[in-house]
Amino acid sequence: MSLNLQTAHSLCLLRLSAIGDVCHAVAMVQAIQRQYPDLKITWVIGKVEYQLLKHLPGVEFVIFDKSQGWRSYLNLRKALKGRRFDLLLHMQVALRATIASLAISAKVRLGFDRARAKEGQWLVTNRRVEPLATPHVLEGFMGFAKAVGVTDLQPKWEIPVPAADTEFARQLIPDGDKTLVICAAASKAERNWLPERYAQVADHALEKGYRVLLCGGPVPMERQLAEAILTHGDARIENQVGKTSLTQLLALLKQASIVLAPDTGPAHMAVTQGTPVIGLYAHSNPGRTGPYTCLESVVSVYEQAIAQQHTGEVPWGTRAKGAHLMEMIQVTPVIAEFDRLVSGAG
Repeated sequence: MSLNLQTAHSLCLLRLSAIGDVCHAVAMVQAIQRQYPDLKITWVIGKVEYQLLKHLPGVEFVIFDKSQGWRSYLNLRKALKGRRFDLLLHMQVALRATIASLAISAKVRLGFDRARAKEGQWLVTNRRVEPLATPHVLEGFMGFAKAVGVTDLQPKWEIPVPAADTEFARQLIPDGDKTLVICAAASKAERNWLPERYAQVADHALEKGYRVLLCGGPVPMERQLAEAILTHGDARIENQVGKTSLTQLLALLKQASIVLAPDTGPAHMAVTQGTPVIGLYAHSNPGRTGPYTCLESVVSVYEQAIAQQHTGEVPWGTRAKGAHLMEMIQVTPVIAEFDRLVSGAG
């Protein structure tokens, strides 16, 4: 049964991480805002994710900094002291989020259905969204908007970027420049494709008249992967890894013609900007976590990997395990997908 927000004044959203997930959550938040423009929305969010979304209109952010350990919970309670919301959307099934939710006072506490409400989430909610058998993460989030009476559930994104960051991106990738952006690194190294194979795709793109930029964060693993790609590839590959803020990266992804990435946040950032994404998947089901508007462009070996590890029916969210699964993805189908997108753009 749908909740009635016509008389509600305040809503609190709890979704701390990660980059891809908060991109999905933005579509849900903005669907709610279109139907209830006067509703006051407070979002409890992670410190890193806030850097991407801090300019989002009509949203008050409260930062939960998990690096502070147990103090993070005390700081959240202090930040929200004396406040009571009409509704809490509890959208993260992690024990950390379950504990954090205890600092949020709300009349109605909406969580996932029983099958998805893990890590004790069902203990701290009093209403549930309707069950979904095989949802994409974004569809699962949209279930919260549906539960509060939103009728337009078509995902749309409007993530503001400072003018200086947009100008930075246009200086680096002028309007009309044919550019492949490779965001090569996932949060875990085992989800990264092989550097020599990234390099082969990059070289092919260069031969097709495209510029190739490597983008990503400043952590050592990402820098090392970029250097390995450069070692194997054409000297014309441009390395921007570790040189951009999250909002600058978002602007670059908007300027890109095509983005190539594994199961990682920038793939979903590119989706919010309407840029075609070639996703590389082995460990997780792309039907659940793939780039939502570009699922037809995913190159996946997940089905083969999961079939080698399980027999019979496999639960929708099951991950394939192994340190070398990404090696199953060959270069040929990735280049074929690049060529298909190029011919479509032409």
